Amino acid sequence: MLSFSVLGNGKALLVCSVAVNQISGNQLGLEIFHSLRKQVFSPLLVDYGLPVPRTFTRGVVLALSLGLIKILNQKKVGKRVGVILPPGIGGFVANIAIILSGRIPVNLNFTLGSEINKYLLNSTGINAILTASKMIEKFPDFPWTEEIILVDNYLLSSAKRPFSIFLEIIKAKFFPYGLVRKYQISQKGGHELATILFTSGSSGMPKGVMLSHENILKNCKQLFDLELFDDRPNVLVNLPLFHSFGFTVGMIFSVLRGLPLACTANPLDHKLNLKVIQKEKIKTLLGTPTFLRGYLKRAKNNELSSIKYVVAGAEKSPEEFRLRWEKVANCDYLEGYGLTEASPAISFNLPGRGKRNGSVGRLLKGVSCKTLDIDSGKETNLSDGGILCFRGQNIFAGYLNNQEKTSSVLDTEGWFKTGDLGRIDEDGFLWIEGRVSRFSKIGGEMVSHQKVEEAINKILGLCTEEDLQLVVSARENIQKGEQLVVVTTLALNLQDLKKALREQGLPNLWIPQEIMLLKEIPLLPTGKVNWKEIRSEIA
Repeated sequence: MLSFSVLGNGKALLVCSVAVNQISGNQLGLEIFHSLRKQVFSPLLVDYGLPVPRTFTRGVVLALSLGLIKILNQKKVGKRVGVILPPGIGGFVANIAIILSGRIPVNLNFTLGSEINKYLLNSTGINAILTASKMIEKFPDFPWTEEIILVDNYLLSSAKRPFSIFLEIIKAKFFPYGLVRKYQISQKGGHELATILFTSGSSGMPKGVMLSHENILKNCKQLFDLELFDDRPNVLVNLPLFHSFGFTVGMIFSVLRGLPLACTANPLDHKLNLKVIQKEKIKTLLGTPTFLRGYLKRAKNNELSSIKYVVAGAEKSPEEFRLRWEKVANCDYLEGYGLTEASPAISFNLPGRGKRNGSVGRLLKGVSCKTLDIDSGKETNLSDGGILCFRGQNIFAGYLNNQEKTSSVLDTEGWFKTGDLGRIDEDGFLWIEGRVSRFSKIGGEMVSHQKVEEAINKILGLCTEEDLQLVVSARENIQKGEQLVVVTTLALNLQDLKKALREQGLPNLWIPQEIMLLKEIPLLPTGKVNWKEIRSEIA
């Protein structure tokens, strides 16, 4: 497929020296267009989701995206456009074409089920979806729109027109403003809506997070300022594009920053991902602890030796898990923190003195933080901690069609109340203590589910590279308000567990009163625990 993107020997058409890209404006479409056209002959991605892996230059990706705009216009596709594609040439071209055309990409989580996605489609007003034949075959029960554009078919037909593609690349390189006029590249920017990303729905119905051009570009600029990617390390991109980390960091930031990428369709296909890491000598790996766990379990014969940085987020990384990664791969395990509502990055650990193990690093430039008392709602000292609130140009403007929920988390001064508990130490490092929803008030005392989990894991000596085997949740207790429940795949004896926890010094109120056995811990496609399903099981 798309043989025009590579020479016969499989190497990129031409590799140029790549200047450090800079973000100079607040118009996402124009920033992407000029970023791609300035370095048209440099490789952007190798797509391992294809039957035969192919390298695509930045110019080819731009030309394909421009061609897809014609189809969007011919079919009179509406303002908001659904995308159901994995990371790779199809997913990148679809999203870039939508953005360049002035439309709004909505990357949909195709694994959520028919009813939820029907609700999401109705709430966004989507009348067309960009996808691939394999996705339709794989998800026949998905509520597909009447208008479906098969991006894989478009790419196959484009491969038969290599000269036309090459001509568009030359025009983009030397006559960019002619192409801007020809394709009416969007001049939209600033506070205008750029994309809608849905929250994971781990605790309820997914919420539509409305992110502006300014939100996304500001977050990319904040990541630029970290200088973590100044040497242009090649990156393995396999996080779903409906995941905020996958969309902004894996795709948009990487395109703007000029990073060479290797794409696979599934973060849990560790056999393929390890093969790609070794073949491409991947230096930077993005992921969540849930997705990263399998690498440690399956890696052999120095398959991780090229890794320089593991950039982890979305859920807390256990200390022994970090240590295991740094020992096995001889790399820096850099934990960060973010939320879909923050576009998503809030803080990052950096190599050397910019790292404090156990924390999620320092706040990105331009992000402000305050903490609120969990009971009174009054502001507390940052070092004492409380409910984390953030403000900055990367913070979203509100939830789609949900003013009530927006008002409950976003005040008139722009402070976003996260629902996470944390503190900032004297050196500026952010420490996450857990989510408010993962604390129980038992006998008047706040009990952390996460701390109890850590204590149980220590007692059982659970291996960090094994699949998740245990979580702690809570159910109603008439006498004490709530009681803790251990949800696990292991056959545990409750009395033995209680005794071991007491010997560790846990107070009686922190001791779980029940064990529920499941075949597996339910997870969301983002790698997070499906707390909604957990609570349903123990209700």
